[in-house]
Amino acid sequence: MTDTSWSLPDNGEAVRDALVSWYEDDHRSFPWRETDDPYAILVSEVMSQQTQLGRVVTAWEAFLDRWPTADALAEADRSDVVGFWTSHSLGYNNRAKYLHESAKQVTTEYDGEFPKTPEELQNLQGVGPYTANAVASFAFNNGNAVVDTNVKRVLYRAFDIPDDDTAFEESASELMPDGESRVWNNAIMELGGVACEKTPSCDSAGCPWREWCHAYEIGDFTAPDVPTQPKFDGSRRQFRGRVISILKEYDELPLSKLGPRVRVDYGGEYGEAWLRELCSDLEDDGLVELETAGDDEGEQWIARLRQ
Repeated sequence: MTDTSWSLPDNGEAVRDALVSWYEDDHRSFPWRETDDPYAILVSEVMSQQTQLGRVVTAWEAFLDRWPTADALAEADRSDVVGFWTSHSLGYNNRAKYLHESAKQVTTEYDGEFPKTPEELQNLQGVGPYTANAVASFAFNNGNAVVDTNVKRVLYRAFDIPDDDTAFEESASELMPDGESRVWNNAIMELGGVACEKTPSCDSAGCPWREWCHAYEIGDFTAPDVPTQPKFDGSRRQFRGRVISILKEYDELPLSKLGPRVRVDYGGEYGEAWLRELCSDLEDDGLVELETAGDDEGEQWIARLRQ
């Protein structure tokens, strides 16, 4: 049964604007992002299925130099196309055959005009739902929300979406602004590719969703494609999350008052020294400020969220 207990942040417009602004300010440069030619985009999508993007650039440019249009590819000898695929180590040769066949379909069945919707694009040989949606999005700005491994990881961590395909698809669709599939799908995949990787780079990559991110708040970056971390209940990750949650309710707290709120057995082995070390780790991560202050009871440590 599909888990329907998830919910996205109420201020969805702010979430969307933050991601798009982050992407438009700075993102990795790939040549297929600079075109809306559906043929060139289809070639890039097929090549990217089994090859690192850095290597795809060289192969993609060489392929388009040799066969710059769907018509040119349709007229090519299939053995030449397969030979190119093999020489560039682009994975299964069947993908080259399908790409060649789809070019023939475009020229003969569609009079040289690419179909524009995800549903129509799936009529092309070897083009499945994901590739069809990507081409519709990036070539025609006419796609649905893309849901690949990177996007699932982002949604799982940021908004605590359950590991369920229907939940991922529904939440991704709810997030995507109407009529903006090109920029949105590029942006959310970029987020998963440079900030929310298997080992995340939240702060150094300037992740625009830290304000709303559940994983960032509790310090647990488990994801469907990331090995499960040690048991969460009673773990250091759990107590880090409690510190952050409690400090959100107060401007600041002395450790003597923060500790009992963090754990019911505060004291002894898990007393101030333990809590100070925990808060110091959060300070190193840029989440908490820790300082000493004097009062009638003497000097004590004060913790507050970093603004």
